[in-house]
Amino acid sequence: MADWNLLKHRYMARGQQKIQSQQKNAKKQAEQKKKQGHDQKAAAKAALIYTCTVCRTQMPDPKTFKQHFESKHPKTPLPPELADVQA
Repeated sequence: MADWNLLKHRYMARGQQKIQSQQKNAKKQAEQKKKQGHDQKAAAKAALIYTCTVCRTQMPDPKTFKQHFESKHPKTPLPPELADVQA
């Protein structure tokens, strides 16, 4: 009977440690996710380096910029920086 009480106490103590560990881990993951979300937004915004001179839309690379310009503004002359870009 004494052995069962000892085992019961040991499992209860471990259960409390497990709960504390889970709470600590959940808090750590929430902080990490929050921090990562801001970094992704900043990185995405920094990647948009080309801006259409007509509609002010931002694009990440010259190929996409040229495709946008040809499809959205076909009557407008192509900017000189896009003349040699392969679409």
